[in-house]
Amino acid sequence: MDANRRGRAAPAWLIRLAVVTVLVGVGGGVAGLLVSMSLTAIEHVAYGYSQGSFLDGVLGADPWRRVAALAVAGLVGGAGWWALRRFGRAVVSVEASVAGGRMPGLPTLLNAALQIVVVGLGASIGREVAPRELGALVAGWLSDRAHISARERRILVACGAGAGLAAVYNVPLSGAIFTIEVLLAEISFAVAVPALITAAVATIVARLVVPDAPLYSLPPMQLSETLFVWSLLAGPLMGLAAMGFVWLVRGAARLRPRTWLIVCIMPVVFAGVGLLAIPFPAVLGNGKALGEVAFAGAASIGLLAVLAVTKVVATTATIGAGAAGGTLTPSLAVGAALGGALGGLWSLWWPGSPIAGFAFVAAAAFLASSMRAPFTALVLLIEFTGQGPALLVPAMLAIAGSIAVSRLVSRSPLVARRNLPAP
Repeated sequence: MDANRRGRAAPAWLIRLAVVTVLVGVGGGVAGLLVSMSLTAIEHVAYGYSQGSFLDGVLGADPWRRVAALAVAGLVGGAGWWALRRFGRAVVSVEASVAGGRMPGLPTLLNAALQIVVVGLGASIGREVAPRELGALVAGWLSDRAHISARERRILVACGAGAGLAAVYNVPLSGAIFTIEVLLAEISFAVAVPALITAAVATIVARLVVPDAPLYSLPPMQLSETLFVWSLLAGPLMGLAAMGFVWLVRGAARLRPRTWLIVCIMPVVFAGVGLLAIPFPAVLGNGKALGEVAFAGAASIGLLAVLAVTKVVATTATIGAGAAGGTLTPSLAVGAALGGALGGLWSLWWPGSPIAGFAFVAAAAFLASSMRAPFTALVLLIEFTGQGPALLVPAMLAIAGSIAVSRLVSRSPLVARRNLPAP
């Protein structure tokens, strides 16, 4: 049989699966596109700017406008999540949907919309969950309409979530690896092909509005002896720090209000974060502002350390107040700020590498342990910054040290006796 006949003999289910896979990518791209457009519009209205980055807008706004924006975010988020959790169907997470659960349409859309509004107004929480949920919702709907198998549906729902992540941040390879490493934990032909296709298609669709440029600007980097040695020492420290951050976030999530009290607590907590942002405006938003400060290398060692701590406090408080959202970019920002501070101290003894290099390596190590995804973390930093091979070796060493320490500590008898969750 020649190639043409083999092509015509392809079973109908394979053609249907291919079409659904492409449509899942389109759906993820539209989700990322809409999230990006909505966030930009809300940020510009909230802080009264039309050009530049979110940090530029926050710095140019009156300091008390930061408090007002966060207070409004608390009022909208508190009332919205109380009503959603009180009267709506329970929101099904992406992970639960990958495991076979069905995501309810309207509650999922409302949950994503609330995340977009509060993040756009400056809440200290990641924006990546909303496009992931929307991408997974579209993938689940398409899979059910196409009547594909349970395994194929599971793969495509995960691909939809990864496509949403790829689209909103313009990180196609990271979106595919996130699907494979985090959501499915499986490396196979059946997983890799749709993960790559959906992430690529979603990124192309989202580029109608999402800039085709690295999220962070770093100076040209070269591998240096001082950065190489520092990465060996910093990796384990970042692993411990990331574990502490994960435990704080999970503890705050367990304490979040689950009744009408959220309507009272969230505005107060959010306004408190706004007050914190008067002296430290970089703590606002999903973490991009703090990442820009850390990678720029212009802030002092002390300021970077303080910003790392305040970002942890702001993010933990935001989640503890009852907000839904992610911790990907907050984790990256905290790691970058810690790396900049520790790298600055190290450079006083052994100079030879810009602060941005230390921030890059530490951010990768911190994110790897907080996500429990070393490959996703490394590729995310590469795509976020546009950095090439120069920082790969120190970043890989730091990630290995971070993951090793976090795994060892999480399995220790002390952690087991206290029933602490493993990061």
